[in-house]
Amino acid sequence: MSTATPATAIQAGDIVTEGHPPGKKKARRGIKSYYPTWFFIPALVLYVVFFALPTFSSFYFSLTRWSLFDSTFIGFQNYVQFFSDPQLYTSFIHTLVYAVITSGAKVIIGFFLALLLTAPIIGRGYLRAVVFFPVLLSTIGVGIMWKALLDPFHGMVNAVLGFFGLPQPGWLTDPNLALYSIAGIDIWKGIGIATLIFMAGIVAIPTEYFEAARIDGAGAWKIMRQITIPLTRGATATVIILSLIGGLRSFDIIWVTTGGGPGFTSDVLASVIYKQYQAGFFGLSTAGNVVLFLLVTAIMVPLSYFLNRKQVEL
Repeated sequence: MSTATPATAIQAGDIVTEGHPPGKKKARRGIKSYYPTWFFIPALVLYVVFFALPTFSSFYFSLTRWSLFDSTFIGFQNYVQFFSDPQLYTSFIHTLVYAVITSGAKVIIGFFLALLLTAPIIGRGYLRAVVFFPVLLSTIGVGIMWKALLDPFHGMVNAVLGFFGLPQPGWLTDPNLALYSIAGIDIWKGIGIATLIFMAGIVAIPTEYFEAARIDGAGAWKIMRQITIPLTRGATATVIILSLIGGLRSFDIIWVTTGGGPGFTSDVLASVIYKQYQAGFFGLSTAGNVVLFLLVTAIMVPLSYFLNRKQVEL
């Protein structure tokens, strides 16, 4: 008598269903498991065409000397030239200073404005609209408006200072003030978004926490330090990340108000990159774009990880 196992024998663990052999059922189950991923294909194609390809093309062209019609591979010469040029290196420092000042001010001022605008005060709705109004304006229009207001001879700001007998500096023409004056304009323009995010974070805190703290005799400072600030950490992280990215890649306000001047004292990476494009140094300016991309990534990735880790610990 033969004891060999037939080739079509059913193995342990197979589910036997009438009319559906185990092999076909496994194949059908495999197709079903991949079925939802098919819906990601259109998004994947769009991502590759509009984001991945331009990004990798930028990395390649930063290693070339190229015009609109041809390119020559030159390795890392563009990067060597970028960091050996004092003007480009100075713009790198200006970018960091500008980003830290604008993001830090937006966090601090936005938080206290949000505290005020979530309190039961008269005219709260009107004050909220006033704070948010600059966000709705065109950045170019804001730059032109403040350039006129800060004019050293005919500007309204210096006219008011002169009326009270105060010094009348050249806000946008003094090399020591130009970058900080533009940072002030940027803060004025973007403070509404920071305030709005903080307001959302504050109103999301359960009112029971504040009521319990007041019953225990906690004052306003203690409530803010032990309840409001810790429980708005998520909003704080969002404002820091958004404002820091905006500060690192800021260009339009700087270009409209000073064009990077006087001299190169208010030049940042984005304005220098634009100047290099204007001069026809496409490879060098593309290398600047890559440096700006790596700078933003190197700062934001660890910072985002740190801020999100702190949120989890709460």
